[in-house]
Formats: sequence, structure tokens, C-alpha cells
Amino acid sequence: MFGGKWFLSLVIALGLAFSAPQAMAKQDILFGGAAITGVYYQVALQISNIMNKHMGDKYNYIGRPTGGSVFNINALDRVAFDFAVAQSDRNWQGFNGASDWEGKPVQGLRSVFSMHPETVMLVTRKDTGIKSVEDLKGKRVNIGNPGSGQRGNAEDVLRMYGLDFTKDFRAEALQQAEASRALVDQKIDAFFYTVGNPSAALEEPAQSVDLDIIPLNSDAVKAFVVEHPYYIMTKIPADTYRGIDKDIETYAVTATVVTNEEVSEEVVYDMVKTTFENLDELRASHAAFRNLNPEEMLKGLSAPLHPGAEKYYKEKGLM
Repeated sequence: MFGGKWFLSLVIALGLAFSAPQAMAKQDILFGGAAITGVYYQVALQISNIMNKHMGDKYNYIGRPTGGSVFNINALDRVAFDFAVAQSDRNWQGFNGASDWEGKPVQGLRSVFSMHPETVMLVTRKDTGIKSVEDLKGKRVNIGNPGSGQRGNAEDVLRMYGLDFTKDFRAEALQQAEASRALVDQKIDAFFYTVGNPSAALEEPAQSVDLDIIPLNSDAVKAFVVEHPYYIMTKIPADTYRGIDKDIETYAVTATVVTNEEVSEEVVYDMVKTTFENLDELRASHAAFRNLNPEEMLKGLSAPLHPGAEKYYKEKGLM
């Protein structure tokens, strides 16, 4: 028979052998973006890259393309994602139980930080003759896929200009990559898009056809912005896109990173701390991020802060 001490040593050794891999296991973190051609996906992808570079021993971040803001907020509500990107207006609506969440507020929605302004744009080809929103009558127009923030923005704009997408023109519900190709191929005449600038979804078609961006600056739009503080009036600078040689006035929402209250304080704190301490890397990863600064990244947050984010900001004197 084997001695008791030998047996005890064997049990301890086996226990260590089986427990060691578990102790070293990384935590998978899912980060929802939006369409793969848009800047939201770049937010999810680039922050995931930074986290995997600097905290890859602890986390495995995965940036995912998704259907957009509404999809992301609903996924967070189910805790199917750990983080996601959504428009500031959609965050407000989700937390307060408005619009797509009428009577069903997403009470667990929590803010982490803001990213870049997202301009609401109406893009067309110069050969369509479209010079204003009213000129969309009788045309073929992509208003965005259901469940996306841009669809809500498109419907708002049309309402402000007195148009009905079920009657006044042929409305399409394409993903943005499809819409950009369709505009070049003359399968549609215009598309609405809410995105940070510059965006590949406009840069690429601008190399093939002459684009135009229609100003969205009517009195009704300006009054709408005053009534909804999560919007701002802004301009797309001249020469942001090939052939657009003047500033285009429009309005914008803020792209915000959000989470669920059930995500641990440690996970959120680690993400915020690592992102802010490597902000130069994030700025360099995409043109839309080049002007990010910590103070601005705490503005436009329309759901309560997650405690993990709040902890870091207080440590750094940001709040």
C-alpha cells in the first residue's frame, strides 16, 4: 500500500494541475459596434485592440459588427454584450422608456464615456438633381435598416420636412455597405447616414461618383435640437470628402460607449483606465478619433454612469 503522505501529495499535485489553467483563463468581453463600414465598429474594434494589447493576460476582447444602436441596447439589456456603442439619443430613449422602448425602459443601461460627434447626413449623387430634403419626392432613398440609430434620425428629418417615407418616395432599408454600393450603381438616389467623419462609407463612393451632401439646417431642425439636449448643431468641414468644397451644416448626436449595471465594477474600471491611459493610440487608430480628450468624453452621457467608470473619473479628478 502507498503511504498517506504520498497519497496526499498526489492529491495536491492533481489539484494544482487542474486549477492552474482555470486561474489563468482569460475573461471574454464582447463589444458591440455597428455596420462594418461605420465608425461604431471601429470604436469596438480599436478599443478591443488596445485592451488585448495592454491587458491581454486578463481579458480577451472581441469587437463585433451589429445592427446598430437599438440592437446594441437590447443586447445589453439581455447582458449578451459587455459593452456596446450607441447614439446619445438612443441611450436617453432606452433608459427613459421612449421611442422603441416606450413603456419598457432599459433600467440597467449605464454610460461609460462618449466618443466622437456623429453627424446626421443626407448623401446623394450630383446627377440626381436633389438639392434639398423636399427633392426626395419620387426618388429611391435608403433610410437605414430597422433597429439602427440612423433609421430613427432619418425618420425625424423626414417628419421635420413634412415627408412620409411610406408615400412620398421609395424607401429602402439597406445596411450601409449595401447603400454605398447602391448609390454608385444608381440603384438608389440618396441615403441617410449618421456617422463620425470621415467615414469610409462616403470616402469610397466619392472616388467613383460625384457626391453631394444636403444641409439639414432648417428652422425646424434647429428648434428640434433646442428641444432635445442630446443633439448639437455642427458642420462637416469643406474637403472632408472629395468634391465637397464647402462646409455642410447639419446636426449631430454623440457616439457613446455603454454597458449594463450587471457588468462588474472591475471590468468597467479596467476598460476605462486602459483606454484613457492609452488615448494617443486610440486617437491614432482612426481619423474620427483624432480630437478625443478626457473632458469632452464625459459629456453627452444620457444614461447614469457605471460605478466602475465613475471610480476612475473621481480618481483622476475628472468629476
